[in-house]
Amino acid sequence: MIVYKIGGNIINNPATLHEALDFIAEGLTPSLLVHGGGRRADQVLSELGHAPRMIDGRRITDQTTLEIVTMVFAGSINKEIVAQLQSRGNNAIGLSGADGNAVLARKRPVGKVDYGYAGDVLAVNGALLDGLLRLGLRPVLCPITHDRRGQLLNTNADTIANEVAKALAAVGHEVSLQYCFELPGVLRDINDPASVITLLNPDSYANYREKGVISAGMIPKLDNAFAAINAGVREVVIGNLAALREGAGTRIRQH
Repeated sequence: MIVYKIGGNIINNPATLHEALDFIAEGLTPSLLVHGGGRRADQVLSELGHAPRMIDGRRITDQTTLEIVTMVFAGSINKEIVAQLQSRGNNAIGLSGADGNAVLARKRPVGKVDYGYAGDVLAVNGALLDGLLRLGLRPVLCPITHDRRGQLLNTNADTIANEVAKALAAVGHEVSLQYCFELPGVLRDINDPASVITLLNPDSYANYREKGVISAGMIPKLDNAFAAINAGVREVVIGNLAALREGAGTRIRQH
């Protein structure tokens, strides 16, 4: 099965979102979709006079921000995607982490930075997601989680996709985790879109890191990808929509 993750660059562009949903809906393999939507949340926050706050790419989620991102992620974006998949003949079901106890998290401890109501994943209900897939449903999961004590939390969507893939592998699925973002894959030269690294394994990844070819923001994404591989996910694929449609992009495998 396939776990897809799509982010704000796709969601913010209606034409690209429709192309992505066409691609996902066409697939015969059972799949689950995890979405973000931070750019739209930033728009709504700004329109309501509440400036978005980020530190090192991570959102500071105060009470007002939590209410707005819940409205945007679990409300408008999630239901728009579900409706669009339904129009394509996919029987989709939208979920937050609180629905069916799908994703349990804890409030991130305060360290040098207080991230507010940001959540770190503790557990994914793989049995629930497996059951929905077996019913022929296509789960659409947004990045709002809960702590089982009534508190909603804002959680990184990449992390949720990673943890969902691991949980589904643990209940017996052969899982491909596919991150759809703005680049055609992991690049040797960030200024050359043709310089895609087509395959990464632990040895080649360590070599590229040592040489400085892979650095900065790509490292946490790839560290998470290899953690998923080590937990039983068959492969992770990173690329833009065109690359994923063509079976290209960067494939991350154990060997």
